[in-house]
Amino acid sequence: MTTMAEETAVRENGATGSTGVRGREAQAPGASGAPVREPESVREPESGASRESDIRRHELAAFLRHRREHLTPEQVGLPRGRRRRTPGLRREEVAHLSAVGVTWYTWLEQARDIQVSVQVLDALARTLMLDQNERAHLFQLAGAVDPTPASRCPTITPALLQTLEQLEPLPACIQNSRYDVLAYNRTYGRLLCDLDEVPAEDRNCMLLITTNEQWRSSIVMLDESIRLMAAKFRASMAGHLADPAWKMLLKRLRAESEQFREVWERHEVVGSRSKTKFFDNQYVGRLTLVHTDLWLGPGEGPRMVTYAPADEESRERLEKLHAIAVERG
Repeated sequence: MTTMAEETAVRENGATGSTGVRGREAQAPGASGAPVREPESVREPESGASRESDIRRHELAAFLRHRREHLTPEQVGLPRGRRRRTPGLRREEVAHLSAVGVTWYTWLEQARDIQVSVQVLDALARTLMLDQNERAHLFQLAGAVDPTPASRCPTITPALLQTLEQLEPLPACIQNSRYDVLAYNRTYGRLLCDLDEVPAEDRNCMLLITTNEQWRSSIVMLDESIRLMAAKFRASMAGHLADPAWKMLLKRLRAESEQFREVWERHEVVGSRSKTKFFDNQYVGRLTLVHTDLWLGPGEGPRMVTYAPADEESRERLEKLHAIAVERG
């Protein structure tokens, strides 16, 4: 097996329950263009692992073709054109939208024995508009671990979900050190934006504060908040420099936010701390809240983030926000 030479760099959370808590390369071709194959008489017999790998590649190829053929150009923002004969998207369109080489993607659909990075799998999942179950299936067929937050994180126990609910009307969520929102209560879900409408893979506070306009408009001291969060993110990332999920998030932040790139180049580092924050909520107006992290383990990993009102007016407005969240589901 050889590694693809032309793969281009690219670019939790989950179910809503009745409780009001949201959880979150290739064989070288011969002169004729066909793969070079050994004569059957001298080929080594396949092992069980080789046969399983071959089956996985063919299943992956069939899955990609099926999803590609069932997406219309309009769904991904492409013009249909007059001479389209291929059902759904063309291979070159999927390759272009995923920022990978056309030849390499063709090999992937031909079940060639090539390696696929988690970054490319993530890009293909986005391009093909896979839902949570389909995304998990894609990574499983490729024999890779999905770096995005799992829909069922072992950190999120039923007791923690009940605690989030019992904290209402106070906004509360559970985050990991990468700022992924793993679970949240109804008040938090309406604090900065309609979080239920954000795709599970995009429920990351670092990503939201740099790319989501509704989230950004809710934060009073936006520039200071981004600078502080980037410094905390850098400090946490020191222990995860080789982690694909961290590297993928950093690459996406740098690609999608000029403001993040500028702040990131300052190389600032800061630890976690409680502080008073100010939000302009679209439903109830200005809120003055005290942010507190409640760590769920001995290290700086998953934590419960809570927001307590700093004054009576904010307390009354939080109660009103909670009522709105309950009414709107």
